[in-house]
Amino acid sequence: MTEGYCVKCKAKKEMKDAKEVEMKGKGGAKRRAMSGQCPSCGTKMFRILGKA
Repeated sequence: MTEGYCVKCKAKKEMKDAKEVEMKGKGGAKRRAMSGQCPSCGTKMFRILGKA
């Protein structure tokens, strides 16, 4: 599983149902990210990944 930061709980937690997604970046570039849910409160969480 992937760890991310929940802004509602203000803590780092393991994401539930994590999957890799593409987000819009500067200049029309695509950014890789992991998207999931907080196991405690259900808020959507993101973690931006590196280019490799």
